[in-house]
Amino acid sequence: MTLPTVQEARALHEKYAPTREALDLVYTHCEIICRIAEQLMARTVLQLDTALVRAGALLHDIGVYRLYDHAGRLDHSSYIRHGVLGHEILRQEGFPERLRRFCSCHTGVGLTRHDIREQRLDLPVADYLAVTAEEQLVMYADKFHSKTSPPKFLTAGLYAAYLQRFGSDKVSTFHRLQVQFGEPELTAIRDEFGHRQA
Repeated sequence: MTLPTVQEARALHEKYAPTREALDLVYTHCEIICRIAEQLMARTVLQLDTALVRAGALLHDIGVYRLYDHAGRLDHSSYIRHGVLGHEILRQEGFPERLRRFCSCHTGVGLTRHDIREQRLDLPVADYLAVTAEEQLVMYADKFHSKTSPPKFLTAGLYAAYLQRFGSDKVSTFHRLQVQFGEPELTAIRDEFGHRQA
């Protein structure tokens, strides 16, 4: 199966979003991550699959919709599962594993079997690590915007400080990604999406 276009990715979000508010939150975040990834991709010397990066960025958080209850409330306690839930949605839709992995392998800077056991995470025990340069780019781009209430943009310094609680190895992984891809210039992206962040 071919990769979805931007319009097809949007249609998938509309299909699974339980409310307009959920769609606005999650899809806007995915659009922002796509813009950040495109910006970083334009500056790298790596030869990347542009269509795969774009589709992966636009769909990486689609599993979040499965965490909303009937009243439209997000189950934050199960949020760690959104990646595997998104992987399952894309599997059911018939998309290839190379796209589904953007869902299951973007959390933090990657989750290992050890992380899952040590932290007693509610996930099937496996390694959820971004392996390809495309997966790493989207995972890294995702660290610069949060769907918190209200949503906000983050600097590399702020995200690295947040990662400290998970260990110096996670911070080192983030810094390696920062060296590989650089830090995005967020001003134009913030201006573009600022009116949709309220």
